[in-house]
Amino acid sequence: MVQNNMINGVFLDAGTLGPDLDLSPMRKLPINWQFHDFTAPEQTVERCQSAQVVITNKVVLDAHTLSHLNNLKLICIAATGMNNVDLKAAEQQGIEVKNVVGYAGSSVAQLVFNVLLELTTHASQYNQLVSTGKWSESQSFCLFDYPMIELTGKTMGLIGYGNLAKSVEHLAKAFGMQVVIAEQKGAGTIRPGRAPFEQVLKEADAISIHCPLTDGTRDLFTASEFKQMKSSALIINTARGGIINELDLIDALNRREIAGAAVDVITTEPPDRDYPLIVNKPDNLIITPHIAWATLEARTRLLQLLVSNITQSLF
Repeated sequence: MVQNNMINGVFLDAGTLGPDLDLSPMRKLPINWQFHDFTAPEQTVERCQSAQVVITNKVVLDAHTLSHLNNLKLICIAATGMNNVDLKAAEQQGIEVKNVVGYAGSSVAQLVFNVLLELTTHASQYNQLVSTGKWSESQSFCLFDYPMIELTGKTMGLIGYGNLAKSVEHLAKAFGMQVVIAEQKGAGTIRPGRAPFEQVLKEADAISIHCPLTDGTRDLFTASEFKQMKSSALIINTARGGIINELDLIDALNRREIAGAAVDVITTEPPDRDYPLIVNKPDNLIITPHIAWATLEARTRLLQLLVSNITQSLF
């Protein structure tokens, strides 16, 4: 606990929560706030120098940066992933670190099924055919340019089984899909309710990734994993870039080793204009700009959790 009249707070990248989010619940806290839309690496130490509480979404707080912040008591991460903060260094300095969980399940699951339905029904591509006049030119009442398949009876494989994956599981079952939950790759024992990682690769018609990015999950999906999947399988990543090897994904899609993919996250965000995954984007790949978490409802819940984390720690 710190005395209220001593608390200075900094939100390093408030702009990442969107221009339509009302920050008044945070502004009402008895904290002398400084809000910055974005913060460059070279600005971080200066902006945090006198702060007892710092909020970051994507700004990196590494050991070197933290070593200059002697007043800091609390870091609140405006996300579930904590890979942008050196947790060991924070612990050594006695800095508490809190993330937010459980706010984006419905939002993420909605996007997972949005892209899954697009990959299986091709609605936007059919819409384009209508716009270009192909339907008007057809002798038949119906077009068959893109094959459509039903989700009912198909198998959804989940990589990771936290709140987000469970929300996807709920929707998958509503669509009549079977759900299999993968054990960690290389695990010596299989927990109840889980299936070996390699078995999930072979059985799943669709795989949805929901694990954190760690040394153990980096390049979790490479050419080897794609070769084990069904040629009709689809893979969706709304977790973190780096879990899928992007060059191997391009090859697997171009070779039709798997039928399609959708990624909401990539290794470098935002990407350069010549980013390989985008420049060489196969026609069976959907890329969205890290929006799975970003419904207004989810961002409002996130803000409420940030306020709760600060209140519990400092007051």
